[in-house]
Amino acid sequence: MRHKRVIASRTGGPEVLEVVEEEIPEPASGQVRVRVLRAGVAFGDILWQSGKVPGGPKPPYTPGYDLVGIVDKLGPGVAGVELGARVAALVRIGGYSEVAIVPSDYLHPVPADLDPSEIICLTLNYITGYQLFRRIVKMIPGNRVLIHGAAGGVGTAMLQLGKLMDLEMYGTASAPKHELVSSLGATPIDYRNEDFVERVLDITGDGVDLVVDHIGGDHLNRSFRTLRPGGTLISTSAYASVKGEISSFATLLGALRMPLWNLLPNKKSAILFDVVPFNRKNPSFFGEDLDALLGHLSRGEIDPIIATQMPLSEAKQAQEMLLAARAQGKVVLICNEQ
Repeated sequence: MRHKRVIASRTGGPEVLEVVEEEIPEPASGQVRVRVLRAGVAFGDILWQSGKVPGGPKPPYTPGYDLVGIVDKLGPGVAGVELGARVAALVRIGGYSEVAIVPSDYLHPVPADLDPSEIICLTLNYITGYQLFRRIVKMIPGNRVLIHGAAGGVGTAMLQLGKLMDLEMYGTASAPKHELVSSLGATPIDYRNEDFVERVLDITGDGVDLVVDHIGGDHLNRSFRTLRPGGTLISTSAYASVKGEISSFATLLGALRMPLWNLLPNKKSAILFDVVPFNRKNPSFFGEDLDALLGHLSRGEIDPIIATQMPLSEAKQAQEMLLAARAQGKVVLICNEQ
């Protein structure tokens, strides 16, 4: 039998994606074959394709940080995973495929009666927000947070989670997206026409407790200035580098500067956060936190915002949409209907 998958054929942006058809692979020892229902399209996919991340995968490979699917075949020695079970996984690469081979310990069971398109929103975006708020910074009601890219997949997830926690929230977004940001309980800031540093300090007086910055470079310095004493800046990506707005050197310089900020006497801190290695280092966290999020979803306490759902064959267009900042919410690939 044959299946289709998307490969990044060379280093570059969305234009390097190609759909290939090949024989369905067999799982090796400790692996599980998953028939992928949904794959998320993440900015991290594009960042890795760009070749600007040291130690990233070498082309050709299949992008895709996160997937939801059905266990199709068990490799030798696999225990604790049921054939036919619906599962979710953070895989970092391999999601853009009709069939994926996944290490068994990456998988976590999910309810079959929930929409896989909503579950895929939880698997990366909501997990990121949940862990930043509860495991990294441990936010409490009344704390202030500034979220850059607040109308995107991770941004909207964090706003919904922050509202559940009674946080005071501020979000940067272009003016057409302000209605969405406001509806999720945050004060929108137009990053194109306002200085977000001045705006945050003007509204709050002394700054925020947490800033989540996916831009990188010198933008980190500006974000750090919005913190109140004791606040934390978390850098999650380097959007400006991939967009070509800053050089790779400027991105590296911004990251190298962060540890020095931790030495300042104002008790402010700066952290680089990568959700996949964090969960590999703490293997119980992904399942525990996904279960908590699935509970919120089943009770109607969160409502994942899906920007668009596109067939696997349109992965290139899906990435282009994300890179152009046109998406409000999560971009989802439909790999198999059921």
